[in-house]
Amino acid sequence: MLTYKVSQQSEEKNVKSKNELTNHTPNSSLTPYVCERVTNKVINLNSSRTSTATAISLTSLVLQLQLYICILSGDPYQSSSSSSSSSSSTLPMEFFDDGDYELREIQKLEGHTDRVWCLSWNPKTGINGVPPIIASCSGDKTIRIWEQSGPSQSWRCKAVLEETHTRTVRSCAWSLCGKFLATGSFDATTAIWENIGGDYECVSTLEGHENEVKSVSWNECGNMLATCSRDKSVWIWEVLPGNEFECVTVLQGHTQDVKMVQWHPRMDIVFSCSYDNTIKVWWSEDAESENWECCQTIGESNNGHSSTVWALSFNVEGDKMVSCSDDLTLKIWEANTLRMESGDGYAPWSHVCTLSGYHDRTIFSVHWSREGIIASGAADDAIRLFVESKDDSIDGPSYKMLLKKEKAHDMDVNSVQWNPVVHRLLASGSDDGTIKIWELASTSTEMTEASTESMESTASTEKKA
Repeated sequence: MLTYKVSQQSEEKNVKSKNELTNHTPNSSLTPYVCERVTNKVINLNSSRTSTATAISLTSLVLQLQLYICILSGDPYQSSSSSSSSSSSTLPMEFFDDGDYELREIQKLEGHTDRVWCLSWNPKTGINGVPPIIASCSGDKTIRIWEQSGPSQSWRCKAVLEETHTRTVRSCAWSLCGKFLATGSFDATTAIWENIGGDYECVSTLEGHENEVKSVSWNECGNMLATCSRDKSVWIWEVLPGNEFECVTVLQGHTQDVKMVQWHPRMDIVFSCSYDNTIKVWWSEDAESENWECCQTIGESNNGHSSTVWALSFNVEGDKMVSCSDDLTLKIWEANTLRMESGDGYAPWSHVCTLSGYHDRTIFSVHWSREGIIASGAADDAIRLFVESKDDSIDGPSYKMLLKKEKAHDMDVNSVQWNPVVHRLLASGSDDGTIKIWELASTSTEMTEASTESMESTASTEKKA
């Protein structure tokens, strides 16, 4: 087992990283409508002849039911009273007929003096009276913590984390417990920040990568961290008592700069995407061991991307993945995750469809919301939203564009992130140095208020790192 020393600056903290749901009884008049839709789905499932497909559909159905019940009962996934989007409908997109939607700009957050690279919502905020919190990182070598608070429910900068990284901070990610923030920097280090009574302290600094750290990602349990770098490697770190970290393995396989690393939302499987135009899937029977292997490479030869793969994201069930690329496309992938969860071995990801012609410059970021809405941000300064098509005339799954937001920023959109708790709350970060908070709303007069003007913006031509 590889061991790398990290600087320890605080004593051991007890981390609880499991999300607990409380029981509620739906009290909405829409409940009969939900039941009718569920009944129809079950009837359709009963007519299925494929046991695997039925099992996957049933799992998806259960997850949807949990989500619907929580939404109708107001906890834990409905917009809290502290949210600016509480006036909007929080029902999943499939409950609505095709209609007009818009991204309303709630607020523009200014403070960074260089481009904003990455955003990360704290998953333990925006609920039960705790105001939403989002972290941003920038080329100005700082991380900013933003919070929605006050009588006006406006966003303000709560903290600036600085004097730890000496170069651009490229990536940030909260642990599921919401107490720890990992940040990766061009100075080749990863910093671990702990929220101690509202103050943020750097408790560990991880060293080992030879070049810039491009991305950081926690696993679901919060006991493992993955980092990737321009040195073409992916490192897997185990979290030990006392805020110590041990590198359990270094994954080699990419031939170029690794742009992003991401854990699967339900299993300890790591995904990495690279300048070499591929997505690699890394698997181990024991995540804490050094026996990891690349079990699949998704490239152009198997319907993959033809240029740099910048980012990927999963749907809430974890059986679908979306990736984005310099080839100006989004690609949807799916896998039999039930097979993997049951211990029957690895199930490969297969290509579902390709979304092309929606952006005319590099797509840097993509994120899948809990409701099934895909957001993409690109160098054309635009944001696009996509949902699965319900057109029965099309053979197999397909996706359609829900809306387009031209000139979302003055320059490249580097990061788009849906809030994991407050429905239809989206954040975007840009080369223009700003973060914008958006609300996805229907333009139907009975459901929303008047729209807000979008801002004028210009294009950026600078190459990204």
